[in-house]
Order: sequence, then structure tokens, then C-alpha cells
Amino acid sequence: MGLGIAVGLALAPESGLVTPEIADRTGEWLALPGNLFLAAIKFVVVPLVAASVVRGIAAGEDAATLRRIGFRIVVYFLLTTTVAVTIGAGLAYLIVPGAFVDPDLIQSALAGAGEMADPAPGLDQRTLPETIIGLVPTNPYRTLVEGDMLQIVIASTIIGVAMVAIGPKKAQLFLDLLASIQAACMAIVTWVMRLAPLAVFGLLAQVTSRTGLDAILGIAVYVLTVFLGLVCLLAFYLLIVTTLGRRSPTIFLAHVREVMLLAFSTSSSAAVMPLSLRTAEEKLKIRPAVSRFVVPLGTTINMDGTALYQAIAAIFLAQVFGVDIGATGVLVILVTSIGASIGSPGTPGVGIVILATILASVGIPTAGIALILGVDRILDMSRTAINVAGDLTACVVMERLLGARIAAASTAPASVSNG
Repeated sequence: MGLGIAVGLALAPESGLVTPEIADRTGEWLALPGNLFLAAIKFVVVPLVAASVVRGIAAGEDAATLRRIGFRIVVYFLLTTTVAVTIGAGLAYLIVPGAFVDPDLIQSALAGAGEMADPAPGLDQRTLPETIIGLVPTNPYRTLVEGDMLQIVIASTIIGVAMVAIGPKKAQLFLDLLASIQAACMAIVTWVMRLAPLAVFGLLAQVTSRTGLDAILGIAVYVLTVFLGLVCLLAFYLLIVTTLGRRSPTIFLAHVREVMLLAFSTSSSAAVMPLSLRTAEEKLKIRPAVSRFVVPLGTTINMDGTALYQAIAAIFLAQVFGVDIGATGVLVILVTSIGASIGSPGTPGVGIVILATILASVGIPTAGIALILGVDRILDMSRTAINVAGDLTACVVMERLLGARIAAASTAPASVSNG
């Protein structure tokens, strides 16, 4: 990791060691193992998610168990996301990072407004009923091909509940097939993980070479505010692990360190989900019935780090442009950040698109995004690592609260074998 950053700084424009053209070309070659890693992981993500969710729910054995874990995990995710947004907003008002911005950077941001990309089509034009309808997959083949993770989770959940409803004898053959698919996907993940060290090095080198130090130093207080917020959120997770999960925070960190580093390097919680599942089951000793439901669902709707970042970024830009959003505006930012983080794709760069819709909702110039765009990649990497830690924290909590009940249900005479 440190070597990748050092090489990236050597290739950065301000170093003057190489021309920008050579730096870009070298960065592309350095990132090749990382891009191959991402492509291979994306290859297995969709079948692995579908198989894991269906088998995870079917392992719950009965509707009562499904209701318990489903209701509690959704409430848990909403509570932790609310805490994350509150931490972000509190730090933004306590530190006031907008007061430290050079006026020249503000003018540059306004000048670059014409270069800003428009939000994704339909992202903020759809009404709430249309958004809800859009969550339900109507064409399973299209959903699988496009890799719409939220629809895949919803469809897999429906199929998993149906497997429970039709009974053990009829469901067993299909569950055995899914077990084979899941095992094959995990075997591929094991092979791909051999590229992980090179992937981390290359991706970090490329990102650092493109970002450079100038962009970071120009809005250093904003960057430090986001980093501090993410550290506070991680501390909150460790507190949860200690109090609710009844586990050692240091051991937990040691177990999740590898997957957090990989999430940091790839900026994609969806890409590292196979490793998250393996970490949960092999290192944290989470029952598959819990991990295979919580991790895919958390990857889709549990974006605490992203919600924290969006709250800080929105309030920061309001301070920069002197927009008085008032208490109502703060509430809108909080609620919108929570809502936008739920179901946002676990892919690199999506947070900046969602931020544009949040800014527009409270009258903050979206041109201000140009001000923070230069450092978004490094912040995206950091918040993704925290998002993954949040999913694994949720696994620990649900294992503590429901693991024994699920185990008892699994040993009942009418239980379905887990394949």
C-alpha cells in the first residue's frame, strides 16, 4: 500500500520526474492487475449474490426466522446510517471546513461548471411510487445482465422465501444446484485473490499519480474532516462489536483488515463481496444463514460511510458558497443522505452523482462538485472500506442476536439440509 502511494507521488505532475503522457501510460500499466482483478470479481458477483441470498434465506427454515432477521437487520441499518449522517453533520458544523477554502479554488469550481457531468438519467426525476415500482424486477434476464444489485437481492429474497414455502423435499434439488454454483464462485474468488497484492499496489499508484498532492492540499481541511468522520464511524462500529457482539475489537479489526484494504483499493463494496462473505464465515465464524443474507443486503443498502461523506460534502459546499440552508435544509440533507445511501450501487464514483441530487434539493450550486472532484477518488476509497466494515459489524451483531435461534431451527426434524 505504501509503495503504491510512493510510486504514485513520483508519477504525479508536481514531481516533474516524468511527462504527463508517460505518467498516464505508466499508471495504466500499473493498474492492469487491479483492473483484471476487478473484472474477474465482477464475473462471479451476480451468480454468487443470487445463490448466497437464496440459500441464506432457505437456511432460516421458517417464516418466523426470516421475519426476525429481516426486520432487525433493516432497523439496524437505518439506525447506523442515521448515526453516520449525524456524525458527519456534527463534524461539518464543528470544524467548518468551508471557512478554510482559498477563494481562487471557488472561482475555479464555478468556471468548471460547464464541465460537470449530468446526474444519471432518471436518478432524481422519478417520483417515489415510480422508484418503488422500479425496485421490483420485471425481467429476470435483464436484471442479471445489467447487474442491478438491489433488484437481484430482492428477486433472490423472493425466491428464497418461496423455497421455504414449498417445503424441504421440493426445494432441496434447487438448493443443491445453488450450493454447487456458490462453491464454484468461491473457488474462482480464491484464485483471483492471488492477484490482490498487485491489485492494491497498482490501483493505489494510479489513483495517487492522477490526484497528486496539490488537489488534496487545496481543500485539506475538508478531506481531514471526512477522514475524521470515518474514523469516528469505525470507532462506533468497534463499540457495537464490543457491546452488542461481545467480541474483542482488536481481533475483529485483525480479521477484517484484509477485506477493508481491498475495498479501499477497489472503491467497490460489490467487488469485494465474495471476500466479505468468506471473511464473515471463515474468520468471524458467522453462520451462513446470517452472513449470506446480511452481507449481500448490506452491500446494497448499508452505505454508512457514503451517507456520512454526503452530509459533510453538502454542508461544506453550503459553507463555501455562503448558502444559508437553515435547520430545515440540514434536516433535508440528513434525510436525503440516508435515503440516497440506501440502494446506491456499490461501484466506484456513484457517491459524487448522488451528491449532485442532494445539493440540488437544498439550493446549493452543483458546480461546487468540481471543487471536491479532485479528491473524491481517495475519499471514495476510504468510505468504501468503512462500508464493508459496517456490513461485517452487522453480521457480528445479527449472529449474536439471532445465531442461536437459527441454529436451533436448523436442527429441527423438518429442517432443510444446507447443501
